[in-house]
Amino acid sequence: MNRLKLLSLAGWAIVPYLCLVQPAAAQVAQPTLEKIRSANIIAIGYRETSVPFSYVIDDNQVIGFSQDICDKVVDAVKVRTKRPNLQVRFIPVTSQNRIPLVQNGTVDLECGVTTNLKARQAQVSFSDTFFVATTRLLTRKDSGIHDFADLTGKTVLTNQGTTSERILRRMNIDKQMNMRIISARDYGEGRATLESGRAVAYMMDDVLLAGTRSLTAKPSEWVIVGTAQSSEAYAFMMRNGDPEFRQLVNDTMAALMKSGEINAMYAKWFEKPVPPKGVNFAFPMSEQLRALYATPNDHAFD
Repeated sequence: MNRLKLLSLAGWAIVPYLCLVQPAAAQVAQPTLEKIRSANIIAIGYRETSVPFSYVIDDNQVIGFSQDICDKVVDAVKVRTKRPNLQVRFIPVTSQNRIPLVQNGTVDLECGVTTNLKARQAQVSFSDTFFVATTRLLTRKDSGIHDFADLTGKTVLTNQGTTSERILRRMNIDKQMNMRIISARDYGEGRATLESGRAVAYMMDDVLLAGTRSLTAKPSEWVIVGTAQSSEAYAFMMRNGDPEFRQLVNDTMAALMKSGEINAMYAKWFEKPVPPKGVNFAFPMSEQLRALYATPNDHAFD
């Protein structure tokens, strides 16, 4: 796969590409596949620290479960557009900027850990679900935190622009828990905040908390606890109003699911050691996810 250099949204390195995609963003009616064919570039949105779904390792390679699925979609796009040498440009996204970057055409397909929510469907389009997570807490074994009720009066961490942030803030008001809530930009910042002791617990999706734990200095000192507060249907994002591109994405994903190929992908990332530390998540596939792969759909849980 032809991969262009990773871009930083914080710097001016992205400007030349923005100049390239802005006309396409302005002409909303232009189909994504036509835009990709014309430019011979597909722009993929990725997460920098969302282990094991989408993250960057030392050689600046984007890897993970989401990315493996995304690579199959890119292969299908190459065939459909008749562009065997299609270049892939990786754009880093965060919880806050991912939707705007898809809407304005900077990102053609966001392949991260975004939850399909009904409230978001007015802004962007979602693929079929490829993973189901629940929201819980990551805390030190000796913190005394066992469930959400134990967070009263404590400093708690979550990520900006996420379902967990919304749930945590609503809980704080409804139950008058007097929590101090810190919202991190991403999982890397969240892990650093948690390990420094600035917060007693980190609320996010359970599988991503497991990834965060694997990157701490001493993973054995951390536990995932608490009653699940929500179920999260992970899906890829693309702009609204482009049924042809969405159908291609879904057809590719459905083929992976129905053939069973996705089972090997799942085992690779959740039941075997993964980079960079060789940690095995030991996170077997749930019956809910197995049933979803048998009958792919794009249903939001909220």
